[in-house]
Amino acid sequence: MVRPTIDPAARKADYERLRDDLLRIRQRIADIEATADSPDGLISATVVGRGELSELYLDPRIYRTTDSKALAASIVDTIREAVTQSQEQLFEITKQYLPPNAKFQETDVHTGPFLHQLDRKIKGEL
Repeated sequence: MVRPTIDPAARKADYERLRDDLLRIRQRIADIEATADSPDGLISATVVGRGELSELYLDPRIYRTTDSKALAASIVDTIREAVTQSQEQLFEITKQYLPPNAKFQETDVHTGPFLHQLDRKIKGEL
């Protein structure tokens, strides 16, 4: 059985390129900020990075109604919309590492790009 030879310099260069790409991506992810407003304009939620809530604004007019369940649902929906926006930004940042036909709705934006690259590396495509 003949084993393929591995060029240590090429392997090191590949890992350095991957590390540099990951560092750039990490910085771009850290710069993500997305804000969503509720349909009535009384709630605003801002998320950063991978969807961490950084700011929540509640207009004082929300206290005019006593429906706490509706208020809670509106807050959750607004935060969820901001998170979706941040994930769309994350998809745009990482889509160069996905198959050309990848779609946002079908991609785990947190791990998909890196698993695809790993699969390509294992298959020898990179």
